[in-house]
Amino acid sequence: MEQIKTEEAFNNIIAGDQPVIIKFEADWCPDCKRMDMFIGDILEEYQNYPWYNVNRDVLPDIGSKYEVMGIPSILIFQNGEKQAHLHSANAKTPEEVQEFLQSSL
Repeated sequence: MEQIKTEEAFNNIIAGDQPVIIKFEADWCPDCKRMDMFIGDILEEYQNYPWYNVNRDVLPDIGSKYEVMGIPSILIFQNGEKQAHLHSANAKTPEEVQEFLQSSL
């Protein structure tokens, strides 16, 4: 999963006509570390889609713009628009993440 480090890069990545999956996280977040333990299998299953991550503390304006109030959160973008948002409260298990991706892609 590639890290997005600038707002310009983020805007370029989400502008495409194919869905992209972006995980918002932070270094200090215990739930983010827990998700990292199971996200690898999900990445493999959804390898046809580009995956990126954004550190919410590094790019706080992007998190605010797209209403990322809790982390980890997974957002799907296409054509520069947010298509779907898995809020942190519903992203605790592999099953919750897979269900979100199945219904949103």
